[in-house]
Amino acid sequence: MNVKEQSRQEYISRINKVMDYIENHIDEPLPLGSIASIANLSPYHFHRIFTLFTGETPSLFIQRTRIEKAACKIREHKDVPISEIAYSYGFSSVSLFSRTFRKYFNISATDFRNIEKKIIVINGVYYSKDGKMISKNNQQPYHFDSQLCSVNLKQLVIMNTKIEIKEMPEMNVIYCRHKGAYKEISKAYEKLVKWAGPRGLLKFPETKSLTVYHDDPSITEIENVRQDACITVNEDVKVDGEIGKMTVDGGKYAVGHFEITETEFEQAWNTMCLWFTENGYQQGDGNTYELYYNDHNEHPEKKFILDICIPVRPL
Repeated sequence: MNVKEQSRQEYISRINKVMDYIENHIDEPLPLGSIASIANLSPYHFHRIFTLFTGETPSLFIQRTRIEKAACKIREHKDVPISEIAYSYGFSSVSLFSRTFRKYFNISATDFRNIEKKIIVINGVYYSKDGKMISKNNQQPYHFDSQLCSVNLKQLVIMNTKIEIKEMPEMNVIYCRHKGAYKEISKAYEKLVKWAGPRGLLKFPETKSLTVYHDDPSITEIENVRQDACITVNEDVKVDGEIGKMTVDGGKYAVGHFEITETEFEQAWNTMCLWFTENGYQQGDGNTYELYYNDHNEHPEKKFILDICIPVRPL
């Protein structure tokens, strides 16, 4: 590896550590000097580097992350007051939160909470459970596709699979982060395997692979959706470059088991989302993930065998 590539990977590593810190301390003040120290850089240098690598200034990234995560909680946890959610995501006042929310979503937080939830996505278009199209900025479009009533939607998206509530274990993982289109996460897995193999960390079937999602694509634009290609590790691994480490929380999850082709992931996730609307649960705090049981390239039909795991809490 040449010096240029080593330098690039080192900066990516530091930026990822900062992103992880922000996500884990989202309810706290996050001044530039403090987060720059996580990257071991001066505030001036950190600001330039972070902006160069992510396309957002640190302050804009923090604000967007806070407001998008707050929006998810407002939608999922209708029993929690909006003011409480605002403070829990680091906003110093409800008025500041309200202005910021409207700037991002063109709607008040109260009205956002009352809009029908985006349950289903078909070819990038979001629909509520009864078949109404819902646009990306959460406004109800005037267009209605009369052929996509709730019965037809179920016929289009529901897969015949077992979904159950399970207590999932905490997992220590190493990861390579990807941001953007889902289909391109394979590049992150290639980097992860290339790094982990020579270090003796690929001990299948004991080693599990999983994709951890940090953002909700029905709220966050796809170019900003963060996904981590991960493998489990038992020991405290020393990481470097683009490879980071984290803990995936254990707890109660809705777990759906699927055997699907590369083109059926959207349908599998739609199946999980519709299940929530009919079984007395809502999404809980924490990250969703896909847990894989095979190498799809070795499957005779190139199918992925996996569990989709979503943290839950009762309605």
